[in-house]
Amino acid sequence: MVSRHAAHTGDEVIDARPDVSDVRAAYERGRRDERANRRRHPILMTLMALAALVGVVVLAVAAWQGSFARGGVVVDKNLSVAADRAEPVVKDAAGDAGQALRDAGSTVREKTTEPAR
Repeated sequence: MVSRHAAHTGDEVIDARPDVSDVRAAYERGRRDERANRRRHPILMTLMALAALVGVVVLAVAAWQGSFARGGVVVDKNLSVAADRAEPVVKDAAGDAGQALRDAGSTVREKTTEPAR
C-alpha cells in the first residue's frame, strides 16, 4: 500500500514530500523577487497618497453638500481663497530668494576680484 505522500515506482517507494527547508528557502526567494519587482519611488508614492487624500476630501464635501456640483462649488471657492492668500506670500518669498542670490553673487564676485595678499 502506498501512502498519500509517496509514489510507487516499480520495486521502490519514493517519498514525494519536499524538504521543509527547501520549501522555506524557495518561499523566501519568491518574496524577495516580488519585493524587488514592486519597488516604488518614495516621492511618487507621496504624490499618489496626496492625490488619494484630495479625492477623499472632494468625495466627503460632495456628500456633505448633497451633490458633486455643489461640492465642486465649495471646493473651488476654498481653493480660490487659498490661492489669493498664498500669492503675495509666494511672490515675497521669491523676491527674497532672488535678492539673496544676488547678494551671494556679489559677495563671491568681490572675493574673487580682491588682489591676493
